[in-house]
Amino acid sequence: MKTIIKTRQIVVLFHVLIWGAILLLPYFVSSAANGYKIGAVPGLLFTITGLIHMAIFYINVFYLYPRFYNRRFWLLYILTSIVLVFGSFWLKYHIMTGFPEIIRDPSVYKFIFPPSIVVYIISIIYCRITDGIRFEREQKEKQAAQLLTELKFLRSQISPHFLFNVLTNLVSLARKKSDKLEQSLIMLSDLMRYMLYDAQGKKVELQKEVEYLSSYIELQKLRFGNDVQINSNIELDNDDNLYTIEPMLLISFVENAFKHGVGYNEQPQIDIGLSVVDGLMIFDVQNKFENEPQANKDENSGIGLSNVRSRLNLLYKDSYKLTIDNKNNLFHVNLTLKLV
Repeated sequence: MKTIIKTRQIVVLFHVLIWGAILLLPYFVSSAANGYKIGAVPGLLFTITGLIHMAIFYINVFYLYPRFYNRRFWLLYILTSIVLVFGSFWLKYHIMTGFPEIIRDPSVYKFIFPPSIVVYIISIIYCRITDGIRFEREQKEKQAAQLLTELKFLRSQISPHFLFNVLTNLVSLARKKSDKLEQSLIMLSDLMRYMLYDAQGKKVELQKEVEYLSSYIELQKLRFGNDVQINSNIELDNDDNLYTIEPMLLISFVENAFKHGVGYNEQPQIDIGLSVVDGLMIFDVQNKFENEPQANKDENSGIGLSNVRSRLNLLYKDSYKLTIDNKNNLFHVNLTLKLV
């Protein structure tokens, strides 16, 4: 909203400067000795006709063009335009009667009457240009609104999917009557606070996203203990706190690693790495896996990765590279992302 108001102020100032320069031109380029003439036209007459031209311009821009420039009223628009231009001729002629030396010199008429037509044509060109700018702005606003709606849908989709997996972990701890359940619930509370409050904006600080990711990894460590080898190496400098990132963007890769990297392998191992170098984030996740029987795959298996692909395409279309390999029973995800 502030940007629109500022743009309007700039446009108004531009109009004031242009018309001010035109109306006062005789007094800048001429002198009182010759009546501030521009060519054979006296300065006063030049300024008065300039006011008439200004009236032609704004009558067309703010009234005739917006109301009648369409297929329904095109004939009326032509008629009113003719009345406007020839009305200016009539008005100019009567004003010229106050300047006897001009009214008696027909050679000066070409400097008095044709500018009405020129200004009218300029006003049409101006309207067409502003229409094009307005249409382009509206299209961008629609695209931005559509993007925001789609992102909200994707975020709302990932939240219940994530909670489903976390609650599954807690059920496992409850069955074991583990002493770690209380600590896990506290971590879950922190995760939900992040999801409900911090992750609702457009982007979050990279540090907050990393803390969220680390909490999830610690929650998984509490669940699996020594049954799963979990190696995480997250390196951030103080300067990296200035960067922002789409919230809950990285968690899907980690979720996927835990979902498919444990329970089937005799020696499950998950490796997670994150580093930032000159604004370029490198996120790496890999896990061992075994080919799961088709019956064990749930219908929501692909939600996480397809979701994150969609969000990357929406927000980082030309600023990321995602490679996913699953060779030799090793699932490897590498994301390179340009941060801002």
